[in-house]
Amino acid sequence: MELWQLSATRLAAGIRTGEISAVEAAESCLRRTAEAGPAVNALVDVRPEETLAAARRADAAVAAGGPLGPLHGVPVSTKINTPQRGLPLTHGVAALAGMTAAHDDACVAALRAAGAVFLGRSNAPAFSVRWFSSNDLYGRTLNPWSDGHTPGGSSGGAAASLATGMTPIAQGNDIGGSIRFPAACCGVVGVRPTVGLVSNWTAPEDTGPEPPLTVQAWAVQGPLARTVADARLALHAMAGADLRDPFGVPAPPPANAAQAGPVRVGVVRDVGIVEPHPAVDAAVDRAAGWLEDAGHRVEELDVPLLGEAARLWSLLLFEDMRPGLPGMLDMADEALRTHMAYAYEYAAGLWGERPGLDAYVRGWARRATLITRLQELLGTDTVLLTPASAEPPFEQDADVAGRERGLAVVAAQWPMTSLPVLGFPGVTVPAGTDGGLPIGVQLIGGRFTEDRLLDVAQAIEDRAPRLVPPAAS
Repeated sequence: MELWQLSATRLAAGIRTGEISAVEAAESCLRRTAEAGPAVNALVDVRPEETLAAARRADAAVAAGGPLGPLHGVPVSTKINTPQRGLPLTHGVAALAGMTAAHDDACVAALRAAGAVFLGRSNAPAFSVRWFSSNDLYGRTLNPWSDGHTPGGSSGGAAASLATGMTPIAQGNDIGGSIRFPAACCGVVGVRPTVGLVSNWTAPEDTGPEPPLTVQAWAVQGPLARTVADARLALHAMAGADLRDPFGVPAPPPANAAQAGPVRVGVVRDVGIVEPHPAVDAAVDRAAGWLEDAGHRVEELDVPLLGEAARLWSLLLFEDMRPGLPGMLDMADEALRTHMAYAYEYAAGLWGERPGLDAYVRGWARRATLITRLQELLGTDTVLLTPASAEPPFEQDADVAGRERGLAVVAAQWPMTSLPVLGFPGVTVPAGTDGGLPIGVQLIGGRFTEDRLLDVAQAIEDRAPRLVPPAAS
């Protein structure tokens, strides 16, 4: 077995003991990136000399015998919309091709402090808005399972690079499924943490205009990984107290894995927006059966508040975006302009063409009630099992293939859009394949119960078939 095939957990342990050198690990991942990269176009800014220099410093630190971080020497990728000092911060937009980050984003700084070796930047759609990962600057990222289907978005490059073995861990961010959906499309694990657990702070010099309230309150940074254990390792490395983040918590909550045990699993298939595709329903059935086998109490639940939250996503986010939309679209590619036209049409069907301040204020007030009700439902011992999307991975550019299809794509994403509104954690984990494509399921838990969610995800991973896409074989 080559080093690029090892888990981050295994690499970190081997590098710490000197069994594996960080340089050897970096060289293996760089070779794999050169080999698999052209087939999927997942990592778009790979700098081998800088990566190897960082790996040599990691090996020197091991030799010196000092304290080592949990990801010491482990290759990791970062996303093109996330500031990493000295590297391009293009957002996949040609007009921003000359923009360079002056500082590390807080989550990048946390990965650096944990000892990660940065290997490359992962591709995303322009401004990280679509559930597809192509842009005019870097081109299209392909799904390692099928060229004709999306790798997900917006962290599609991150998920595709993991599935093909370029790195064992990738950083992503999520305000509408951008971590969880690509993970589901590519057959890997994605974690959307509770808002505030991982700092979302960015230096003012790198943010541009101050982000709107929905971005401040809903957007999170989090890990994607090939295994649940690696996702847990990366999440703990990224989490930390940072009160520069207006929604940051003063200290990360203690891990609760030791108290997890069997939980009540509520299966939620349909929230009144669109019925799940039969392949999606079958994946939920498989996951539910595996969780029963693991000793969890599984029952069907009706949770309409998730549908209401998904509808609020289209109101609150799109009204927040509206003032800056003309400027964004002036720099956007044609696909993004078309996608946004359909997305706003979908929202108008729910809320009217111009919802106005009164609807916006009522929407924020209603959000608080939904958060309370969901926390009461989850209590201390309940996890929800939902589809990752009402459809299997979409065909490429489905969101811009025509009005009817574009509206259907937005509707299908209710499992992705409901959660950011509420601020709860979610994990997507593979639950088998259908028609040659991976199908993922989502787990939702109470706030700051990430370790419990990951325990439940581990039970699914332990029983699911191991997925290896054609591009990684």
